[in-house]
Amino acid sequence: MKRIIILAFAVSVLSSCAELQSIASQLPQTGALSQADIGNGLRQALNKGVSQEVIKLSATDGFFRNEAVKILLPQELQEVDNGLRKIGLGSVADEGLKLLNRAAEEATKEALPIFVDAVKDITFNDAKNILLGDQRAATAYLQSKTQQELYNKFSPVIDKNLGEVGATRLWEDAITRYNRIPLLNDVNPDLRDYVTQKALEGVFTMIAKEEVQIRTQVNARTTDLLKRVFALQD
Repeated sequence: MKRIIILAFAVSVLSSCAELQSIASQLPQTGALSQADIGNGLRQALNKGVSQEVIKLSATDGFFRNEAVKILLPQELQEVDNGLRKIGLGSVADEGLKLLNRAAEEATKEALPIFVDAVKDITFNDAKNILLGDQRAATAYLQSKTQQELYNKFSPVIDKNLGEVGATRLWEDAITRYNRIPLLNDVNPDLRDYVTQKALEGVFTMIAKEEVQIRTQVNARTTDLLKRVFALQD
């Protein structure tokens, strides 16, 4: 047991490929791991987290019924929400909230191909840094590689979806009514950008949750390769 603890600590501080491979070959029950094994193990982990969470989020109620990522009203519209409820228009606010989340669910369908391409491009050095990084290292890597492309894909889908389902019109009407209430400041938020940013935030939140599970829970490592590779960071 003492030998395992010492070896695990060595993995966390050594950075060269040769050192990492040497340590990997000594760990009990992992077997020799090649550079390709380590890279493929990280790709498996990312593909698992991405595919599971993107599919969940892009389903009906994937955002709306998930309290971890549910899109709430922007701060400016919190006042609108409160004002509408005071004058008996709570149902308008409730429906508007649902439509924002529906737009995010629809846009998330665009994410999977972008993530797949990013995962394919992982080098061994990327994989090594991710493996020996913190619990969100893989998610941070994906975010750095895909954030802008995802925004560019999500934004027009959300804009189109908000228009088609009437969310834009509904909120414009709601805001117009709110702005008629005396002594309150007028608001005019950009719903398209707000929902796009929140949708991306939700996607990466759920991928990070999956990553943490794989890193901390052995039973979440569903293939032999995942078990062997992530034994290096235990």
